[in-house]
Amino acid sequence: MFTGIIESAAKVVLLKKDNTNLHMSLSCDLTQELKIDQSVAHNGVCLTVVAIDGNQYTVTAIEETLNKTNIGTLKEGDIVNIERAMKMDARLDGHIVQGHVDQTAICTEAIDNDGSWTFSFEYDSKLNNVTIEKGSICINGVSLTVVDSKANSFSVAIIPYTYEHTGFKTLSVGDKINLEFDVIGKYVKRLMSL
Repeated sequence: MFTGIIESAAKVVLLKKDNTNLHMSLSCDLTQELKIDQSVAHNGVCLTVVAIDGNQYTVTAIEETLNKTNIGTLKEGDIVNIERAMKMDARLDGHIVQGHVDQTAICTEAIDNDGSWTFSFEYDSKLNNVTIEKGSICINGVSLTVVDSKANSFSVAIIPYTYEHTGFKTLSVGDKINLEFDVIGKYVKRLMSL
């Protein structure tokens, strides 16, 4: 379980294909605090640390993960948002995030509001995921509040701190992002369909 509060940015150092898997080595300022078998969210995708070597660590994404997230589009040199699993005795500053991406979306608009930013996204509504105005959404691992909710699109407003300390500063129109919809909303929607 995660909170969607990004702890650090990690740089993709090496990508290595292995059959249908992708081994991804990264470096970040938290590497020395990580341990093998630890769950770490990468752009909102929960991946297990499988190796640590100096200031680099490695995680493996399987075919299912590559098909349903933007992990397979990463290139060496890219920056990803990372968060370690939450502690049960800590404040839940974001919202409950599982690290299980529901689907991807495309950035359709990025507006500089002279002090904040508005990003808009469009996603495939056939997968039956929904947003609600002022509800929670997780974008590339970042816990945010939905603005302007529609059937297959929504926007979020980004404060300067979030912009500077996450991948939003490099996000452009046309980029593919990972979405995890609010887990409580998913359970309610499922119960209503029974």
